[in-house]
Amino acid sequence: MSSQALKKKDCVESIVQKYSDTVYKLAFARMRTKEDADDVFQEVFLSYIKNAPEFENDEHEKAWFVRVTLNCCKDIWRTRERQDSISLDECENICSDKTVSVSLESALSQLDESDRTLIHLYYYEGYSCREIAKMLEKSGAAVRMQLSRARKALKNYIEEDGFDA
Repeated sequence: MSSQALKKKDCVESIVQKYSDTVYKLAFARMRTKEDADDVFQEVFLSYIKNAPEFENDEHEKAWFVRVTLNCCKDIWRTRERQDSISLDECENICSDKTVSVSLESALSQLDESDRTLIHLYYYEGYSCREIAKMLEKSGAAVRMQLSRARKALKNYIEEDGFDA
């Protein structure tokens, strides 16, 4: 293998290592099955390898991976026109954060797909409303309003389950 090929391989491996958790967790939050999340994960990194995009900085790079992940999820949903669900036990085994309660996971699963995505990007990935708005091509006000509504809905679901935070 040539030195240039080795460099490219090392670069791809470091990118996969750097963004694998973000891509997989976001894909799983959207798709809700391990198999679909695996498909999205594969498509995102294949897209990276095929397109070899240039990035201005790390924020731009991470935003690209989030945007492509969301688009791949949409493509799979459109193609399959289905909405599968998984058991909370399966979700708990896949997600690495064991401190999240079953009640919270149950409440999150009751949110619609777009609200789950906002919650994930804001709380799990740490993006600001402004950054999310750019990624989702929405206004900042729309993202703040939808996030506020998602929080209220999540609170209601949690209270219905009798979960005390």
